[in-house]
Amino acid sequence: MKVYLVGGAVRDRLLGRPILERDYVVVGATIRDMLKLGYQQVGKDFPVFLHPDSKDEHALARTERKQGQGYTGFICDFAPTITLEDDLIRRDLTVNAIAQDDQGNLIDPYHGKVDLDNKILRHVSDAFSEDPLRVLRVARFAARYHYLGFTIADETIQLMSKMVRAGELNTLTQERVWMEIEKSLKDGAIHIFTNVLEDLNALPFITPWQTKWDQSTANTLSDQLERLDPSNDTYLRSAFSLWQYQADLSEYNLEQDHKIPKSYADSLRDLQANLPLLKSDDWQADTVMTILNQLDAWRRPERLSVFISTARVIDENCSARAVELNKAFKAASNVKAQEVIALGAKGPEIKKEMDKLKLNRIAAILTF
Repeated sequence: MKVYLVGGAVRDRLLGRPILERDYVVVGATIRDMLKLGYQQVGKDFPVFLHPDSKDEHALARTERKQGQGYTGFICDFAPTITLEDDLIRRDLTVNAIAQDDQGNLIDPYHGKVDLDNKILRHVSDAFSEDPLRVLRVARFAARYHYLGFTIADETIQLMSKMVRAGELNTLTQERVWMEIEKSLKDGAIHIFTNVLEDLNALPFITPWQTKWDQSTANTLSDQLERLDPSNDTYLRSAFSLWQYQADLSEYNLEQDHKIPKSYADSLRDLQANLPLLKSDDWQADTVMTILNQLDAWRRPERLSVFISTARVIDENCSARAVELNKAFKAASNVKAQEVIALGAKGPEIKKEMDKLKLNRIAAILTF
């Protein structure tokens, strides 16, 4: 029985990037062997185990045979006679098909180290075409490593294009599509991810509501993303909103039909509804009050926070007004029901008088 570190941990170590998780392949073992050693089995479809101490994932070396459509139609074999090379050849890219033994030696039968050095994303074998999710994964890796100068090999582009033309992306579940989108949002280069898919004519399968995408749009988004604060808890929703701002959502239910989390979809709709008001020539207390009410900022201030974080990176005018909007909210939030009750307001008059006070305090801090 031999254990090898594989995949992203080896790749990112060679690139000098932080290693977030470690995955291992075990060669020459059976399920019974792993259980005897104290590993905890966690997968039903194929044997994956958690190390008794580190809890790192260890999978038995396996081969796969395609049966049916999509990324789930595989039959796997886990015989102890399966070699490391047999396991590595089923992987998507050569840079992800490098293994490392317990002495730190690299096992690289498909020349992934050469492709890493040359900054090339290249498929390992024609088996790549059996899993349509790999089209999105390659787009995501192209985005993640774009800052290092990585590009996709021509032959891999051709294979991906063939898969798109064959309609293979239709077999992907919306949940898995969203997972790849969210990972690209986290990587901060969703514009590169989109460029790759646009070049493949794959966007209609991934974001069919996105009717306008060109290099100018990508460049604008890139500049805006660079001005977002990735440490802010509003970052992902802001990035998604900026990415999709020009989308026509009139015929689409993002949550129900495309499994996009409601928080993301709400943030996008908030931006589309309120950015025109923020840009309006009629920038008065009434306009500010309308934005705050539409965002339900009094009860859900986090919606306002996302909107402000997003608007501040669009242009200088939006940035200045977003700052004013935040100050206006803080001033108006200080209005308390007791103030108007003390002045004699009762029943429905209380809210009406509170709104008047809010407007006055908003007007006092606006710079026209």
